[in-house]
Amino acid sequence: MKTTILAALALFASTAAFAQAPVAVENAWARASVQGQSGTGAFMRITAREPLTLVGVSTPVARVAEVHEMKMEGDVMRMRAIPGLELPAQKAVELRPGGYHLMLMELRAPLMPETRIPLTLTFRDAKGQSRSMEVSVPVAVRPPAGSAAPHKH
Repeated sequence: MKTTILAALALFASTAAFAQAPVAVENAWARASVQGQSGTGAFMRITAREPLTLVGVSTPVARVAEVHEMKMEGDVMRMRAIPGLELPAQKAVELRPGGYHLMLMELRAPLMPETRIPLTLTFRDAKGQSRSMEVSVPVAVRPPAGSAAPHKH
């Protein structure tokens, strides 16, 4: 009985948190890795309810997780961590291979296809207040149907 009540309270809390989530996350996925591979990326479409900035990501599957961008600088493709990614209100922002993405480095174990990993996304609003949101992301070799295609250069 006690377990059932605790489960019901947890479900209610997660439903209430979801209803008040600062963003909608769609088509999320993380690229599968192989033994010895130390990093991979996670991708998704994020739509903020109000203007926000994605300022961080964390996950227990990697020792380091960062918001990254890839862009051409002259004839060279460069990837770097960025302090934040602006999310305009009600406008979808794509995190995809070859563009903005979440970089998961120093993986604790390979990410296997058809599993899921937890990610905690941290956002800052215009007043400087931080909010976090947890998402469960499927691991795949290729983007799932409906996901953004890799950025073309």
